[in-house]
Formats: sequence, structure tokens, C-alpha cells
Amino acid sequence: MKYAIETFDLIKKYGDFLAVDKLNLKVKDKSIFGFLGPNGAGKTTTIKMLTCLIQPSSGTAKVSEYDIVEDPNEVRQKIGMVPQLVSLYGDLTARENAELCADYYGLPKDLKEERIDELMELVDIKYAQNKLVRQLSGGQKQKVSVVASLVHQPEILFLDEPTIGLDPTTKSVLWDLIQELNHEGRTIILCSHDMYEVDMLCDHVGIIDKGLLAAYDTPQGLKDDILENQDKKTGLNISQIMRDLEENSNVNNISSFQKLKGSMIESEKANAREISVKIDNMCAPIMEELEKLPFIFEIAPTKSGRISIKIVNSADAVTAVLNTIIKCQGSISSISTKDPSLEDVFMKVTTKHEVEGE
Repeated sequence: MKYAIETFDLIKKYGDFLAVDKLNLKVKDKSIFGFLGPNGAGKTTTIKMLTCLIQPSSGTAKVSEYDIVEDPNEVRQKIGMVPQLVSLYGDLTARENAELCADYYGLPKDLKEERIDELMELVDIKYAQNKLVRQLSGGQKQKVSVVASLVHQPEILFLDEPTIGLDPTTKSVLWDLIQELNHEGRTIILCSHDMYEVDMLCDHVGIIDKGLLAAYDTPQGLKDDILENQDKKTGLNISQIMRDLEENSNVNNISSFQKLKGSMIESEKANAREISVKIDNMCAPIMEELEKLPFIFEIAPTKSGRISIKIVNSADAVTAVLNTIIKCQGSISSISTKDPSLEDVFMKVTTKHEVEGE
């Protein structure tokens, strides 16, 4: 498999401070990779090393198969960068800024003009090409930055908070552009604090914290991991509990399982899964049976017959709730669940890493 970026024990120190600690990361070629991390986690330092703005203290990385230490000029030819703070000349026009970048990369005049025209049409900014950059809106400036960063046709494009501060319509336009650039064969490195943006666009996500790669997977894989590992956190085996409950359905056992529910720790409640069920013939006996289930933290009925339930993060627990309703002759007309978001993953990973670091 070809990788656009590979890091090998990448380290960056500032005096005694270890900003990036033996980072080993692989980004698939022609993919969209989301790079996340809290402020001060080492994300920006990593990007600066990969784009050859600073050198690593030790270790190295390959970007488009070129070594960032041994071949920095070759790396620079293969990458483009759209920074969070637009780095354009306000007293030059949008087109003049793009031309300046093209000249930096030594593009011939004919090719330069052709590419700038194509890119301005692609991002829909040609109508403003003769306006001074300082007269443009935030979204327009971001589009000009994209043109300037793509004029030399880089294989890898780094985007640092590309949609921050933009209105929803302009965000949507840039999201479409990111996907189109990727479909054309470019690798996109997206640094963002917008979890919805990362979840929607990225093929894989890496979360860095305290200089270490704390998590890496597809967005869905990271979210599924929360559900799959919930039982491991508390040592509870929900499947076994359900089997025991089915095999020993007497009052004493049900009472003991009720006590088990009371022993659930507060941290597990914070990670509880939510399920909403609409029961057309909702009645007191159904509620009574549901309240006996040991893994339910909260249950709230409404006049419409819909109940909102917070349960242990487990597919078995969801199944048991539905089975209980059905056994009580409940007529279920709709079901919805609130699954973990990428923001939940981010909070869980970085908080866990902080506790382990202490």
C-alpha cells in the first residue's frame, strides 16, 4: 500500500519540553486524513515538521516518498498549505496573490495563467480576481488561499481550520471543494476542531495528545470502539447478566440484579447510551418491567407514549430493552438511538490520556 505520509519516531523538543514524542503515523495516499488534538497537543508542531517549516529533533518522516530532513525542497514541491490565518498580501489583488505563488514555484507564464484561470473557476472566485484581498470577505479570502496553494499542482494539501468563522453556505462550498480535490487524486490533511466536518469528510482520523498519537482509526471505528469497550471499563459482562436473568427469573435474583444496577459508577453514567422508543399502547406494567432491568440509569416517559432511556453502552442492553417491551405486549412504532459522536471520542481519548499521564 502506498502512503502519502509516513513518520518514523518523529520527535520535536523545545529545551526540556517534548512537543512531539516518537510519533509513528501513516496516511494513505489519495485519502482525506483528519488530524485532531487539543490546543498545545503537538498538532501544529507536527504539521510544521511535515511541511519542512521546522526540523525534527530526531526521527524523520517521508512526505510523498521524500525525506523531510534529507530532501526538504522536493517535499515543498509536492505539498500545498492553506493556513488558518490567511497569509495573503492585502494590497495585492486576488489574482496577483496567485501569480506571486506561481512565480515562486517557477511556473512558465502561459501555464501560470492557465492554471490560475482553471482554479479560480473551480472555487468560484474569478469574479473577484481583480479585487484587493483586503476588500474580500473571509470566505473569499479562503478561496484565494486555495487557488494559491494549488497553483503548482501539489499531491498533498494541508488545510488548517479551513472553514473556521465561515457561514454555513460557504462552509458547504468548501466541503464540496475538498471532496472534489480528493476525487482528483490529491491527499488532504485536514486539521480542524469541527468534529462534524471531520466525521463527514475524513477517511481516517488521528488524535494527538501530549505529543503522542492517542487514537487512530476511521471515524466510525473510533465511535464503535466506545460502544465495544464500555463493558471492559467496569468489568461488567452484560451478555452474561442477561443469560443469568433469563435462566434464573425469580424475585431474589431480580433483586440482586437491581442492586448491581445501583453499583454502576458515575463515570459510566456519563458514557451511557440513549435510546428513545415510541410505544403505542404504553402502560404501567411495561414501565415496571423496564425499571427492573439492571443496566438502565434513567427512564423518562412522556404523554405521547415515547420513553427516553439511558442505558449501558451495549448492543445487548438495547436488545434486552426491546425484548422486555415486546414480552409485555408493547407495540413499538419507532426507535431511535443517540450513538457516540466524534466529539465524544475526542473528549474520551484526551481525558483518558490526561488521567494516564498523571
